Amino acid sequence: MMVTPDSDMAQFGKSLESAAMGLTVRPGRVITASTRFVFGLARVCTASVARGVGLTRAPTFELESGDRRFTDPAWSDNPAFFALRQHYLAVSQFAEELVTGAGLSPMTERKAALAASFILDALSPTNFLLTNPAALKRAFETGGSSVLKGARTLLEDLLHNGGRPKQVDGKAFTVGKNLATTPCKVVYRNDLIEVLQYEPQTDQVREAPLLCSPPWINKYYIMDLAPGRSFIEWAVKQQRTVFAISYRNPGPEKLDVTMDDYLIDGTQTALHVVADITGADTIDIAGLCLGGALAAITTAHETQSGGSRVGAVTLLNTMLDYSEPGVLGLFTEAATVDKLEKQMAKHGYLDGASMAATFDALRPNDLIFNYVASNWLMGLDPPAFDILAWNSDNTRMPAAMHAFYLRNFYVENRLATGGLTIAGEQIELATIKNKCYIVSAENDHIVPWRSAYATTQLVSGPVRFILSSGGHIAGIVNPPGHKGWYLSADDLPPEADDWRESASKRAGSWWEDWAQWSSATAGDLIGPPSMGSASYPILGPGPGEYVMA
Repeated sequence: MMVTPDSDMAQFGKSLESAAMGLTVRPGRVITASTRFVFGLARVCTASVARGVGLTRAPTFELESGDRRFTDPAWSDNPAFFALRQHYLAVSQFAEELVTGAGLSPMTERKAALAASFILDALSPTNFLLTNPAALKRAFETGGSSVLKGARTLLEDLLHNGGRPKQVDGKAFTVGKNLATTPCKVVYRNDLIEVLQYEPQTDQVREAPLLCSPPWINKYYIMDLAPGRSFIEWAVKQQRTVFAISYRNPGPEKLDVTMDDYLIDGTQTALHVVADITGADTIDIAGLCLGGALAAITTAHETQSGGSRVGAVTLLNTMLDYSEPGVLGLFTEAATVDKLEKQMAKHGYLDGASMAATFDALRPNDLIFNYVASNWLMGLDPPAFDILAWNSDNTRMPAAMHAFYLRNFYVENRLATGGLTIAGEQIELATIKNKCYIVSAENDHIVPWRSAYATTQLVSGPVRFILSSGGHIAGIVNPPGHKGWYLSADDLPPEADDWRESASKRAGSWWEDWAQWSSATAGDLIGPPSMGSASYPILGPGPGEYVMA
């Protein structure tokens, strides 16, 4: 998904100003919130004094589920730190009540709440050395060397990382060595894509090949991450002939590349290459995020154009109905998109680092301030984590395509309502009668799972919907053997919550469930096709050239 990189462009500051103005004409709301705040602080003081003399008192303010900032025992055992944490939570609740009571429009209130939450997250006592007990303990244990190392890291990040803490030890990963390593060859290349064909790892394969359609906001190898954590590797081992699209990282010269180009020169061209090499009548397709949206568009376009090349469709954390886009809707309303279009026109693209910064701001405690505490205060090295290494390997977005996407998908929701025209066809998702496997993740903040569920009501073919544990990426990088779970149900009622009520929970990975579902209609077992063909000979080894740029 793509959003604006500039929070001011989305008028978060103006939303806070509107909240302040709203409160000036609603003094009763301020008095009520202030009274609750004062009485809350009094209870905090009482509970803190009680803990200081060895008595147990329940916290006045509880942490939200999943908040990992205050896990050090000192936040509960030490009366001073207990009081500090409680005071911080009291201020946070007070700010939330003020925003809610300002009488704002729903959109302005949500923006003001997000901006206020970000400010409060930044001011958390865990982000400062003298008020972070874990950092103080480490400073004592290391004789102060952790503080010196953290200061050096802070200075380096200020000079070389835009003032942001590094999320990952990028030196630990290299594309082609320990990322994107499933053996493959480049069998096609144009100005937009490379097509990768993966070498078979079984004596026989299913008749229907599988084409992977990744998002182009990051590199394709999120679907071929690391050995044992690669969906593509898993599919190859499940007797599938797998191909993948690897997108070129566009520069200013690609200013005018459109969504039509991504369809025609991207997925449709890749389907033609796969059909020529394998001789298959139908090709299964698996798309992730925006790559999933393009996979659905491709399937509908093929059907409406009289084609039948696409077989089973797998959509991973994909949104087709943008009526409830979640928090990203705050960055993608019409006024913000207008401003973003003007900005992109100056450069010809939207920079990937800017988009990454926006995504980080949606989960600041996990993706920003967590590393402030660990890297800068405690002097720890950033983790060597494959998902974060991939996440930092972002790409640019062509201006014309990105503007079209934001306006037609987010602002006007044309894909779901049948008003989207791509490459001469008005896309009707109801024409998709292919069997579909739809996966969403419970904690996905980019594609809310209920919005992903809406796809079940838009397509006409048989659908299996899976709700996985994890988030937007961790819910997809879901190999067997981990501690995750997934929900499934046979019926697909109109409302997502009704589906969840009837769903059954299974421990393990949805990959295994998908393999069984996918193989059922993938045809007989045959000998693997050749690598490349006369029309599309091998151009070089994988993972190719475009992923390196």
